[in-house]
Amino acid sequence: MTKCPPNPVLLLFLFFRIFFVRAQNSTIPINVGVVLDLDTQFGKIGLSCINMALSDFYASHSNYTTRLVLHTRDSARDVVVAADAATSPSLRGSYFFRIAQNDSSQVRAIGALIQAFGWREAVPISIDNEFGEGTLTPYLTTALQEVGAGIPYWSLIPSKATDDQIIEELHRLMSMRTRVFIVHMSPSLGSRFFAKARDIGMMEEGNVWITTNGMTNSFSSSSSSVDIDNMQGVLGIKTNVPNTKELENFRARWQTKFQQDNPTILNVKLDVFGLWAYDAAWALALSVEKAGGTNFSFQKMNSSHNSTDLGSLEVSQGGPELVRELSGTRFRGLSGDFSLINGQLQSSTFQVVNVNDNGERGIGYWTPQNGLVRNINSNRNTNRYSTSIASLGPIIWPGDTILATRGWQIRTNGTLKVLVPLKQRFEEFVSVVYDPSTNTAKVNGGYCIEVFDAVIKALPYPVPCEFYPFANPNGQSAGSYNDLINQVFLGNYDAAVGDITIRANRSLYVDFTLPFTESGISMVVPLKGNDGGKNTWVFLKPLTWDLWVTIGCFFIFIGFVVWFLEHRINEDFRGPPHHQIGTSFWFAFSTMVFAHREQVVSNLGRFVVIIWCFVVLVLTQSYTASLSSILTIQQLQPIVTDVNLLLKNGDNVGYQEGSFIYGILSKLGFKDDKLRTYNSAEELDKLLQNRNENGGISAAFDETPYMKLFLATYCLKYTLVEPTFKAEGFAFVFQKGSLLTCDVSTAITQVQEGDEMKAIEDKWFKKTGSCSNPNTASSYNTLSLESFWGLFIVAGVASSLALLIFAAMFLYEHSHILTCVDSKASFWTRIRQVQRAYDQQDKTWHAYKKSRKEDGVHGIAAVEYSPTPNCLCLRRPSRSSKPNQIEPEIVLEEQQGTTSTQHSDLNPNAIELTSIT
Repeated sequence: MTKCPPNPVLLLFLFFRIFFVRAQNSTIPINVGVVLDLDTQFGKIGLSCINMALSDFYASHSNYTTRLVLHTRDSARDVVVAADAATSPSLRGSYFFRIAQNDSSQVRAIGALIQAFGWREAVPISIDNEFGEGTLTPYLTTALQEVGAGIPYWSLIPSKATDDQIIEELHRLMSMRTRVFIVHMSPSLGSRFFAKARDIGMMEEGNVWITTNGMTNSFSSSSSSVDIDNMQGVLGIKTNVPNTKELENFRARWQTKFQQDNPTILNVKLDVFGLWAYDAAWALALSVEKAGGTNFSFQKMNSSHNSTDLGSLEVSQGGPELVRELSGTRFRGLSGDFSLINGQLQSSTFQVVNVNDNGERGIGYWTPQNGLVRNINSNRNTNRYSTSIASLGPIIWPGDTILATRGWQIRTNGTLKVLVPLKQRFEEFVSVVYDPSTNTAKVNGGYCIEVFDAVIKALPYPVPCEFYPFANPNGQSAGSYNDLINQVFLGNYDAAVGDITIRANRSLYVDFTLPFTESGISMVVPLKGNDGGKNTWVFLKPLTWDLWVTIGCFFIFIGFVVWFLEHRINEDFRGPPHHQIGTSFWFAFSTMVFAHREQVVSNLGRFVVIIWCFVVLVLTQSYTASLSSILTIQQLQPIVTDVNLLLKNGDNVGYQEGSFIYGILSKLGFKDDKLRTYNSAEELDKLLQNRNENGGISAAFDETPYMKLFLATYCLKYTLVEPTFKAEGFAFVFQKGSLLTCDVSTAITQVQEGDEMKAIEDKWFKKTGSCSNPNTASSYNTLSLESFWGLFIVAGVASSLALLIFAAMFLYEHSHILTCVDSKASFWTRIRQVQRAYDQQDKTWHAYKKSRKEDGVHGIAAVEYSPTPNCLCLRRPSRSSKPNQIEPEIVLEEQQGTTSTQHSDLNPNAIELTSIT
């Protein structure tokens, strides 16, 4: 017989064999076989719970006609004996009910924990038997893959492993980079395993241990062999049992009953396995009662000659009915909601506990609907699935720390070995100093080094680093950039930092982070000025044609408005027609340079001129600025902007020595005799100065960061043509599959979004003086009508308003011309009379009046024509010295050769009549 250590999960597979015996009394006894390890505390707890379940059930259902009668069998810790005493393996498919949780039901809860802390790898450790591998392995692999975590290694511990075997496996785990371990073992073997892990230092800070419910459910039981002292900081997934009044009452009754039956066992505690045994017995009693009229007689199974004793058993005729009733049984048990689906107990809620001090401490729960939650009742009505650390309570990790570990280690000593290229050009990116006295090279900073330091500091965990120059003892470079990357691929270094470009062939061997510089390959070319012929009409370029036309139209319009407002009162705007037209145009266009000499005397005219001068000021200033920009940009035109033109002309081009740019230029069609190399910014400047004719180059190709650095010094002589080809930019290099790659990429984004990246760039690339802003070949923007449309609207509205006001005032003053009573005069005749009146000089204007007053001329009357020859209207000027004195009007009417005078009270000596034919 094969002896096995007690296994709580297997021992709680309750196999019931029902025997029917017809009694003469009113109840029907149903014989039930119970197989347990009766010599263990675990078996005693299970049997005690089953007995109390039947006692409680029939006490509350005394009217039921069936009674379960238990027949107990001791398995003596032997799986084969237990199976032989219970049932046949051939009946397992339809008659087997597992009143315990399936191991696979907890893997999603474990996956949620892995996702919450961002761990990307975990190593499962399980017992090497059906319990360890049968149900957990495929489900756990799938659950971790769903949250983006991998399993680099699966550790199997023999069920009868010695201490030396356990220690050997622990040392193997210690040598790995992954520090997250998932333990799926029986309590007895798990206790030994954690004891040895503590002895070799694997329960210190930096390690993460997660136990499945196979061990965690036994933490609170005194019958468990688990030593909590060896598991400080461990996280555990535990079956959640709702705390109810019924459960508390049962715990107290069970404690008393168990102590009476087992006086030698002290301080025993009820665990979830006992509750499952209680609910299982209750469910069986309820199902048997429902199937009470079923025939429970037995029929012998048909067996072959090769069948074993396990197969030569009798089968109950009422089995199918009992299976049907048991599968449909639903009730609220001590362990929670009881239901069986496909012969399996359904329980989907788990508690997350943290082992500290002398026991466990609950830090949260996991449910299929809400994921991780702090309180089981707080998120019950929400549909949000959480995998956030904030959903858990405070955790004390191994090593008595509250800081969550990153879940992996870089190296055994915890220091990142970083390889740095040795550069003899563009040392602003990476600077390595060689000490001849010690024959050693030392990294001395640089743009790439400072960016890497800033990124490492932005990580949520510390990463100590050591930089190693890629140099020979003589201070020379140890190889190309591909050789440097190969050192990382071989595992000699953990990372490489420098001006290393992301390339497809390199990514086959190493991992690149996100680029920390702008990408692209640019072309630098010398500047040249435009030919004189092309500058002939440059003065027209600042403005678009529609803006030029609009400005011209407004000059004409403003000239007309000013003439219209000044014509009657200003001598400068009177005279022959051609003189008036010339004066109007002269006045309007001279405002362009503010050179108008004519004096504007009317208030409305002054209002229009002031607004127009403001518009002209804005236009001239904008024009000047735009023209200056155009003339400046024309001096910064590159000699060539097209690669195809370089090929067509057979020009020489340059590239940085040892750069991958050579391959790109060769693919474009440049022959080797047309390619020149340079090793420094000074060499590049010399090649570009010599030009193609003197053995130099017409253009240089390199990655944009190099060209920006070059132009920071030589911006007045060369210009940058925008990226001609695609390139991914500079990035940091890590070993293939490194867990740092993703975190560093995230940190790069954080640094780029802050101010620190700009400060680093300014420190290494920004130059002072005339080259503070490296130029690039660009185009200018011509000013359009849309830019000044608002100004023209203001000027147009103001001018039109002034015209309307003047016209209204003039027509009001001369309304008598239009309203003179003469039915024979036509409307157009009266309009012509108004036009004639407008063309006459206004003698009443205060400026003119003042000049006439100085000459001693007084008593001038305004004479206006009636539209008809028989009507002459005269109006005395309002020049009375007395306020509010109304001057009388004299109307002379010629009727039959005589003239009559009205308002005879007027003084005829104060009136001067002028006859106008």
